[in-house]
Amino acid sequence: MTKEIKHPETIALHGGEYRSDPATTAVAVPIYRTTSYQFKNTDTAANLFALKEFGNIYTRIMNPTCDALEKRVAAFEGGLAALAVSSGQSASAFSILNVAQAGDNFISSTDLYGGTVNLFNHTLKKQGIEVRYADPLDPKNFKKLIDDKTRAIYSETLPNPYLRPFPIKEVSDIGRKYNIPLIVDNTAAPIICKPFEHGAAVIVNSLTKYIGGHGTVIGGIIVDGGNFDWTADPKRQPLYNEPDPSYGGAVWGKVVPELTGANVAFAVRARVVLLRDLGSCLSPDNAFQHIQGLETLPLRFKQHCSNAEKVVNFLQTHKNVEKVIYPTLYKGEVANRAKKYFKGGNGALVGVEIKGGVEAGKKFIDSLKLHYHVANIGDARSLAIHPATTTHSQLTEKELLAAGVTPGYVRLSVGIEHPDDIIADLEQALDVVGRSKLKAVS
Repeated sequence: MTKEIKHPETIALHGGEYRSDPATTAVAVPIYRTTSYQFKNTDTAANLFALKEFGNIYTRIMNPTCDALEKRVAAFEGGLAALAVSSGQSASAFSILNVAQAGDNFISSTDLYGGTVNLFNHTLKKQGIEVRYADPLDPKNFKKLIDDKTRAIYSETLPNPYLRPFPIKEVSDIGRKYNIPLIVDNTAAPIICKPFEHGAAVIVNSLTKYIGGHGTVIGGIIVDGGNFDWTADPKRQPLYNEPDPSYGGAVWGKVVPELTGANVAFAVRARVVLLRDLGSCLSPDNAFQHIQGLETLPLRFKQHCSNAEKVVNFLQTHKNVEKVIYPTLYKGEVANRAKKYFKGGNGALVGVEIKGGVEAGKKFIDSLKLHYHVANIGDARSLAIHPATTTHSQLTEKELLAAGVTPGYVRLSVGIEHPDDIIADLEQALDVVGRSKLKAVS
């Protein structure tokens, strides 16, 4: 069915191979709460462990509920295969560990979520994997950092808090000349951006955010586009061209296409090596909840984007607002990228710099009544946070500025409430800030 439908509203409900439960004919995907699975016989068990055939072995590696989610998200993003994991952070880590090992490096956009920066700068560094940062304002910056040990390029489609659309095709074209895949975190721009259509090889999503959509469950997913040749340059991608002693000498770039008939070596290796060894599996209960979220994502995200545009228009005219950050407000090449890569909206994240710096920003957040003050985005509810003292607080002053986090910056994750109610709450909080400044002067 997936090949016959193209619209996200339909794929979200019908994408993947699941139609009904074969045992009960249940339409909703069942929650398969089981650790393990009965093998048909000893030959089948041996074949499963030897990767001569695919099937369920142990829920740490694969589960039918997770499988339904993986296939639907893969269809939704336009990829061929996916791997669901326990969190978006796990998905980001797996995406790099699946191509790089000690002594290797990868190039990352400077525009990143603070937790990803910490992962790259500290945890991966201690494992001998080097990150090199390039400013995406000029795609040529990525080319300058490539050497023989560069294994991937990492980016975010719509990075917060900068909210500058990433030049997907421009950077992907550079990487593919060297057989280097572009990995794109598409968490903040589901539906409105399709990275595979512009040359990305792998998509990472935090299911926790817009796909789950209700602030109730954690999860992440890696989607393999099936459009990257991992064997074109054996020296560039050694993990896919050299025998893996942990799996009987399997050469992933060759054995996976032979077994599956598809170019999904990235997704398969992430599952049978990284998920097997590191165990960051998504529980079937959480997979079920993410499926429910995915089914209404197209409808919710339209409202998110529509509300965000109304919020931006309001904030631009308020006297206590220094600056508003939103993709449509950029000029020049960055503005052109928003038009090129985003269709049907420009996202639901809005940055706002409150006049008065840190104290004004804190006063603004503390005065909000409808908005929740939480460290999350993508919830159906409207959310607000001060990144410099929370989500990005572990970064240095230089790193903060590189990420676009100024002292007075407040990030809004615009929800699906009525826009008039959202704006009214923002207005009363800004008025509180204004009165506080008057008192301070008097």
